[in-house]
Amino acid sequence: MSAARPRPAACAALRRLRSARGGGGSQIQGTPSIPRKIRRRKSLAIAYEPGQGDGAEPPRVPWEPRDWREQLERIREMRRSRDAPVDEMGVQKCYDSSAPPQVMRYQVLLALMLSSQTKDQVTSAAMLRLRQRGLTVDSVLQMDEETLGQIIYPVGFWRNKVKYIKQTTAILKQKYGGDIPSTVEELVQLPGVGPKMAHLAMHIAWDSVAGIAVDTHVHRISNRLKWVKKETKYPEETRVALEEWLPRDLWKEINWLLVGFGQQTCLPVNPRCSQCLNQDICPAARRL
Repeated sequence: MSAARPRPAACAALRRLRSARGGGGSQIQGTPSIPRKIRRRKSLAIAYEPGQGDGAEPPRVPWEPRDWREQLERIREMRRSRDAPVDEMGVQKCYDSSAPPQVMRYQVLLALMLSSQTKDQVTSAAMLRLRQRGLTVDSVLQMDEETLGQIIYPVGFWRNKVKYIKQTTAILKQKYGGDIPSTVEELVQLPGVGPKMAHLAMHIAWDSVAGIAVDTHVHRISNRLKWVKKETKYPEETRVALEEWLPRDLWKEINWLLVGFGQQTCLPVNPRCSQCLNQDICPAARRL
């Protein structure tokens, strides 16, 4: 006699029971079900090599101007003779190298103040006249403004410079014991001293490189060679742009190189492109 088949309702109930117990079918009927402890898998962060994996960003390559190394080497070649006005009559030639260090530094600062908007030849002549009268903090403080003006004339904006020199010299005497500040931040606080002068003072007087000294020549040539990401309007903008990519060991040399190059070849008006070794790789050569 064949066994009776389970009713459909029973089958459905059995299936529900098995499902509630995990569907294993091996649980002994009547034994309470022991809940299983659920373990969560730890998520592991996967490190991808650059360029691998979804959304991975490739390493950024620092920006630098096209052909700048070759352009620099060619400018060095053109400046090899060191016969530009800045080489013979620049600020580094205007102070008394035999003077005590403190006096020497003061003379460097004064030469820089006189050099603004003034040709090197005029600055050099004015510094020579000042040194002939004994150029120290005390001698300038004792000098009246009229006499000082007569000595430094015809440097650019000589009347303003007389006032700045007297004011700055008094500050140096009162605040720095007759010496000049040893930081760019303090130097630019002095009347008549701008960022370019401050950086050159650090270079020449303190033999320290805190930044690039950018004057009108460095500003002009950096834009012509496209050594800035986008055109800059002011020398201080150019300084910031250059310092973003130019290796630090070139910061001191670049001013001397470009100033002389700008005085002899890359002139403000009618540059001598036909004499320039960079004429084939200069972005501005075809436009000037």
